[in-house]
Amino acid sequence: MNYPSALIEEAVNELSRFPGIGKKSALRMVLFLLKQEENAVSRMGEAIIKLRKEISFCERCNNVSDAPLCNICSNAKRDNQTICVVEDLRDVMAIENTNQFSGTYHVLGGLINPIQGIGPEQLKIDSLIKRVQEMEAKEIIMALSATMEGDTTVFYLSRKLQASGVKISTISRGIAIGGELEYADEITLGRSILSRIPYQV
Repeated sequence: MNYPSALIEEAVNELSRFPGIGKKSALRMVLFLLKQEENAVSRMGEAIIKLRKEISFCERCNNVSDAPLCNICSNAKRDNQTICVVEDLRDVMAIENTNQFSGTYHVLGGLINPIQGIGPEQLKIDSLIKRVQEMEAKEIIMALSATMEGDTTVFYLSRKLQASGVKISTISRGIAIGGELEYADEITLGRSILSRIPYQV
């Protein structure tokens, strides 16, 4: 694709790094930005920079937070002894939108995937085990995607947690095999949480 300006080409190349954004979509965004007031574009840029520089993570569950504890962990109405283990922030948001879960979360930051060089040591697993012990957790809900990586991670975690005696359950397979949680509709995801089943090693 030929660009009339090197600045436009540079902006297109940067925006096309976003997931699901190709060069054509990125070009539309760039052309949109060119039509905006300079102050509006500056605010947008500053918001992105501020997001990257100032974002922090909950010291208990690894969810994004503006304080040492996120608004879920600091909520006295939440059940701290029921912990839902998820891959990332998108899964927390998806489950929260169902309004069916009153416990807390633990964000792993990914799934075990040897092909991509992601092992247990790259995930927030040690902090989960420590948390289960310190908070005397009663139930761990494995709400991970029904993929090979998700199942591998669930198996690994269940073996690591076996000695603690905590109840381990998984969300029911209302979520399609090979499906990602973020794409599941809220009703299906909510029912999967409510109909969770014990996990067998």
